[in-house]
Amino acid sequence: MPIPPLTVRALLLDMDGTLVNSDAVVARVWRGWAVEQGLDPDQVLRVAHGRQGHMTMATLLPDRPMEQNYAENRVLLAQETADTEGIVPVPGAPAFLAALQDLPHALVTSATPALAEARMVAAGLGMPAVRITAADVSASKPDPEGFLKGAAELGFPPEQCAVFEDSGAGIAAGLAAGMPVVGVGPRAGEHGPTVHVPDLEQVRATRLADGRIRLTFEG
Repeated sequence: MPIPPLTVRALLLDMDGTLVNSDAVVARVWRGWAVEQGLDPDQVLRVAHGRQGHMTMATLLPDRPMEQNYAENRVLLAQETADTEGIVPVPGAPAFLAALQDLPHALVTSATPALAEARMVAAGLGMPAVRITAADVSASKPDPEGFLKGAAELGFPPEQCAVFEDSGAGIAAGLAAGMPVVGVGPRAGEHGPTVHVPDLEQVRATRLADGRIRLTFEG
């Protein structure tokens, strides 16, 4: 069945899995960590997508001191920031971002500023002028703080902003913020987004006469 369009005032875009395919790097780094901890790498990857690393560690090893999680996460972040091999844009991301150039939008990512910059550059994508990163929030996705801050930074009520996300944690955060969520990619469909598309080639953003953004979906 055709997907009904969404009409909003602004867009809030996750990065990893939504704009940038960084799965190869994430798998290399987190599988290595999982083996060191004696954990199932596949289970670790299911938890790791979409949230800050120290929260992934806290979820998987709840009895460990958070100080140890923060310290190990700093090491993994350095590895992830330096490793850009295999990073590519999600299909349709370059054209989609180009279409948003004059429309209200923000990047909302669980990555640090350095990691976000490294991955967007590696994928050949321009960095949105407005961005909310791990440095700007006190709580990681699935907490809605990042998306609420993104909406506030753009100057629109949460319900007038659409979220683009690929992970369960991110989709939960967008829904908790009271925003419609466009789920992008194979992981997203399992987590109840408002709309689900295989990638960004199926999405069109058009400015209406009153300044609102109309999102239409193909396929």
